Amino acid sequence: METIDNITENIIIEASEGSTEAFEGIYKAYSGLVYNVAFRVVNNMDEAQEVTQEVFLTVYRKLKSFKFKSSLKTWIYRIAVNMSIDYARKRSKEQDHTVLYEDHNKLNKTIDSVSEEVEREEQEKTLSTLLEALSPNLRVCIVLRSIEGLSYQEISESLNININTVRSRLKRAREKLLALRKEMVKNEM
Repeated sequence: METIDNITENIIIEASEGSTEAFEGIYKAYSGLVYNVAFRVVNNMDEAQEVTQEVFLTVYRKLKSFKFKSSLKTWIYRIAVNMSIDYARKRSKEQDHTVLYEDHNKLNKTIDSVSEEVEREEQEKTLSTLLEALSPNLRVCIVLRSIEGLSYQEISESLNININTVRSRLKRAREKLLALRKEMVKNEM
């Protein structure tokens, strides 16, 4: 199985020349990352899968134009982030701002794990609610930094924005999340 570390320049070139095996390796290495970013931005499993498919269709079509000026990871992140933001904006225009939440692990559960699962779902729902309240630009920065663990520089390169813009968006996102969380706690009492 291909991992991000195993994707070499030769694999990228082979995939850009039409090798389905090479492209499959790229897909296997990056699809989880793309899905996670998409899910955190669009906040819906089915839509995240749709965005992931669209991202890899775009990667497939544009791989010949990849110039090796940045890492493949950064290039794919940039595509994923832009498509996710576009999808979220389109969806927010089409819907009322209702929070959509779906479980993503409805596997066989033992009685002992039910309370843990309920607590995890509560935390996931809270996180989803908080993230949904952010604008797509703020949401994607906080997802890439806090959930995906990218550095400020990697976020800057992925989003094609200035590093100071990354810092200010993260600061605004954190401030808004703290204020929203305080409000949620206050309302729970």
